[in-house]
Amino acid sequence: MNGRSPHQRHGSTTVVALVVAVLAVSSSAPLIAFAAAPALAIAFWRNGLAAVALTPVTLGPRRGELRGAGRRALIFGLLAGVALAAHFATWMPSVQLGSVATATALVATQPVWQGLIAAAQGRRPSAAGWLGIVVAVAGAAWATGADVGVSATAVLADVLALLGAIAVAVYTALGEQARATLSTTTYTWICYGTCAAVLLAVCLIAGVDLAGYDRRTWAAILALVAGAQLLGHSMFNYALQRTSATTVSVLALLEVPGAALLAWVWLGQQPRPAALPGLLLLLTGVAVVILGAARAGRPAIDPALAD
Repeated sequence: MNGRSPHQRHGSTTVVALVVAVLAVSSSAPLIAFAAAPALAIAFWRNGLAAVALTPVTLGPRRGELRGAGRRALIFGLLAGVALAAHFATWMPSVQLGSVATATALVATQPVWQGLIAAAQGRRPSAAGWLGIVVAVAGAAWATGADVGVSATAVLADVLALLGAIAVAVYTALGEQARATLSTTTYTWICYGTCAAVLLAVCLIAGVDLAGYDRRTWAAILALVAGAQLLGHSMFNYALQRTSATTVSVLALLEVPGAALLAWVWLGQQPRPAALPGLLLLLTGVAVVILGAARAGRPAIDPALAD
């Protein structure tokens, strides 16, 4: 017989969801690098196919929830999808225009924007929370070896990466609001479907090739759908009901060492020894955020929130 309370079990489930999410999204960058397709096309397919995969459940067992969903929750879900599309439409091109290291470091500023959004909502992070955010972001920048360029193209890439960080922070904040009343499946179906529709329009206007890829590229896209999208983003969305958007954003930074490890195993891109202190700094920042929230009486993962 399990002696744990329902609240403890909910907390454990959220921890597992976050671990799975970090591991799954860590596969994103290596798979994108492996796939021989335009970045925006990959973004469209990963969201579109994920929405298709969720349709039987959303329009089947979850149909009643979708029909009874409040207008506020639906609007937040739709806006979250638009913000996610903005993230993909800015950050992914920044990787192609500039360096992967710089784009990764700049998009890792997401927790800073998340903290500012939380402060604007009247939920200002604690001093320990801000310290952890700064340390984690600095660690991510160190680990990725950010080298901000000075050419016009490099500056454009840097601006796009920063916009991508702001967009994903807005996406997470909107998702936190939508998840207050919508289940993970219903919310992600609305969000991914909206994101795919926006990206499809962008791809058609820009003349991006959406087909004609080789088998290994389609295999990489399907792996992105199953891993980074359905397991990664969806598990982060699940966790948003029991932990703050700021905490989720900081934990998402663990994608940096995860992606580096997978790139080493899959692509032979051995991590630079100089990056190891940065990874340690990143992990320290994450720990400070979590411990700081706990000491302030606001646990990073709240098991008392309802499903």
